[in-house]
Amino acid sequence: MAQSIEPNIADLANGWLKSYKVDYKLEQESLNTEIDKALSDYFTKNGGTGANRPDAKLLLQNKKLEFYPMLIEYKGYKNKLVKLDSNGQVENKTAKNEPHLKNINSFAVNGAVHYANAILHHTSYTDIIAIGMTGYKDESEKIQYEIGVYYVSKNNFGIGQKVGEFSDFSFLAPENFDAFIEKVKTLSLSQEEIDKLKEQREKEIDTSLVKLNNDIYQNEKGLGENDRVYLVAASIIATLGIPGKVAPLEKSDLKSSIEEGNSDGDILIRKIKAFLSEKKLPEEKKDLIIRTLQNTLLTENINKVDNGESQLKRVFVKIIDDLGIYYKIGLTTDFTGKLFNEMYGWLGFTQDKLNDVVLTPSYVATLLVKLARVNKDSFVWDFATGSAGLLVAAMNEMLSDAKNSITSPDELTQKEIKIKAEQLLGLELLSSVYMLAILNMIMMGDGSSNILNKDSLSDFDGKYGFGKTDDNFPADAFVLNPPYSASGNGMNFVEKALGMMNKGYAAIIIQNSAGSGKAKDYNKKILEKHTLLASIKMPIDIFIGKSSVQTNIYVFKVNEKHHKDEMVKFIDFSNDGYTRTNRKKASNNLKDTNKAKERYEELVNLVRFGKSKLNIFTDKEYHEGTIDPKNGADWNQTALIDTKPTLQDFKKTVSDYLAWEVSNILKQRGNEGK
Repeated sequence: MAQSIEPNIADLANGWLKSYKVDYKLEQESLNTEIDKALSDYFTKNGGTGANRPDAKLLLQNKKLEFYPMLIEYKGYKNKLVKLDSNGQVENKTAKNEPHLKNINSFAVNGAVHYANAILHHTSYTDIIAIGMTGYKDESEKIQYEIGVYYVSKNNFGIGQKVGEFSDFSFLAPENFDAFIEKVKTLSLSQEEIDKLKEQREKEIDTSLVKLNNDIYQNEKGLGENDRVYLVAASIIATLGIPGKVAPLEKSDLKSSIEEGNSDGDILIRKIKAFLSEKKLPEEKKDLIIRTLQNTLLTENINKVDNGESQLKRVFVKIIDDLGIYYKIGLTTDFTGKLFNEMYGWLGFTQDKLNDVVLTPSYVATLLVKLARVNKDSFVWDFATGSAGLLVAAMNEMLSDAKNSITSPDELTQKEIKIKAEQLLGLELLSSVYMLAILNMIMMGDGSSNILNKDSLSDFDGKYGFGKTDDNFPADAFVLNPPYSASGNGMNFVEKALGMMNKGYAAIIIQNSAGSGKAKDYNKKILEKHTLLASIKMPIDIFIGKSSVQTNIYVFKVNEKHHKDEMVKFIDFSNDGYTRTNRKKASNNLKDTNKAKERYEELVNLVRFGKSKLNIFTDKEYHEGTIDPKNGADWNQTALIDTKPTLQDFKKTVSDYLAWEVSNILKQRGNEGK
């Protein structure tokens, strides 16, 4: 390879910065400490050294007094500016969702974007500019160079977006910088790009959770089953922070002190109290959360100092390093649902009980929400909320609808607050899972107001848990994945919830034996007041690795009696377009192999509008028929197959027989000839 001219490239760039009178600020501001520390922590964790740091760091301020970190990486070779993947994105991850070190070390932009993600992960900055510059000397010894300028942000999930084409660094000059930032702010992603990035980041979350699970399980002894869950919840809450009010807890804030009242557990609890107070959580709920977490965080063993560090600090660092980037970039996913599905083995459930707490995959949660016709004005509840994955999906749908239909920014802000505070309600009996639901909704920013630690069958009167405690929750959308060991496979939850609603729709996923006899008494009572709109047979492997029961989704119209002539839509969705595996070392156990997204969209339209929406599916998977409201065991029908042979069938059979007969005769003659 040709000799690197990196020093020449650096000299050229530094000359520009001086001539453009760029105010570095980093040498003057204490904010430099935060960036330097973040980079230091990041590279220490990943086994790097100072040589792996960016070649230049700036901290520039626009006229609105907003600070923007600038990280610059130089490479002194030809064709080493940027390496993109097949989707046109900076390729910094391998197929196994691990850092692509070869690209990061070899290409200028890839390195700069990598460093920018360290800042996004470990500091309060959410908008960073990553600059790569590379070049070589041509035959006449003249330097030929290229520049790549990318925007790395919470808004683009840290992936990096190209800002534009630049031939020098004059865009950083004081007189040009504001215009440059305005250009940066106009960058946006299409919904398709957002969906792809979310999918990519969620695969990374799965990889990180497996790593964290294995690390804590194998290396951190003495932690009880629930302790592990509470440690993750506490660590994340303590590091969320509230801009201008509560600083995120830093790893360096934990001193592993043996001083009474100043242990690492004490420090975490104080930070969590400050966060919850600023979130204006009701005192009763705040006290419940603190009381639950204190039982783990203040124990003597976890705060005992060994080799200058407590076990609590060690686990805290692991959690933040492995997971911090994902909740800091604001993924609107069932984060703790993923967390729980990875950690459920810690909680000591029997196999039967395990079937009760396995959580709904996010794409199925979104399907249920759409089938229940959730929109910005819906009031949604879930009577067995688990980690609140269904409510997260509902909140995302409501916020999306509000954003698409409300044009006033002020009105939209108020609507978003109302959705999170007043339009969601969930009930979860298991305290360890309840804490995950609280964490989930706090991370989503924050719909936790009416997540209640109650028995929905015996201890819930239909009223708000906090705030409007004298008012009934006006539910008009019900979503549910019930514990299958409950009476009628969980149809008792359905009967209770629908009986407390005046209008609306419901979509539940449940063991399909509930519709073929196991819950016939509940079903008959339900149909006396409500209409079964659709019965959908789901893939047998939808909960692969966690549970292996056949499930159906049932969709209801609330408070309208089911008549015997009512047409029910029966849909065989066994082929939903996804291929699932359960390989522990696989980078992706869910693959769209046959138009999965289109199939899910068509399913929603079929339930809503009927046979006219048939496109991918055929009459073999979809039919309409009636049920007997007084039966309760005829909810799982399949399309009738006409077995009467036609004249064409007869002709084909005769033709096949004659072809076989002739073939045999020819073979016999051939053998006789030999």
